[in-house]
Amino acid sequence: MSEIFSYTACRQLSQMFLAIIFFHSSEYVLAVAMHGRSNVSLKSLLISKHYILAMFLSLLEYFIEVVLFPGMKEHWWISNLGLAMVIIGEIMRKTAIITAGQAFTHLIRTHPEEQHKLITHGIYRLVRHPGYCGFLIWSVGTQIMLCNPISTFAFVIVVWIFFAKRIPYEEYFLRQFFGSQYAEYAQRVPSGVPFVN
Repeated sequence: MSEIFSYTACRQLSQMFLAIIFFHSSEYVLAVAMHGRSNVSLKSLLISKHYILAMFLSLLEYFIEVVLFPGMKEHWWISNLGLAMVIIGEIMRKTAIITAGQAFTHLIRTHPEEQHKLITHGIYRLVRHPGYCGFLIWSVGTQIMLCNPISTFAFVIVVWIFFAKRIPYEEYFLRQFFGSQYAEYAQRVPSGVPFVN
């Protein structure tokens, strides 16, 4: 059992848990800072049953592979690439939240509100949905960091499908709110999620 908790496993698992804790706690703190405590619920932690299941299965894969194929976890260049992706994804998402300010919400707005403005500056000049792009990079990065081949593939597919459905739904309302201004912006700037216009 002590072999399972080698230096490699301790480093990779501690990076994973720190990444998860920082991601979710900072999402909540920023939501409170932007919208006020009374307007924020625990949903701003972005933890769902499906998310918990995905993370549980990724850890299950990790422990099975550490026991049966420990050499798989020793590819430090792969693990470090995943760590870099986690950091890049985190920076991208938090930059999106800070740049958008009160216009950034965790739930899709279906009715316009006074503080809801179309944000096209900063990171939004490069991608329309930097928060989604950042989360995609972050979530896949967590699995590359653990050298989890099955979960890496699964996270790419599942997270991409989620955003491939969410982006058109959200943009339907953005086109309603901002009309030709949003249409022109969407034509000029990519979504930030590959193969999703």
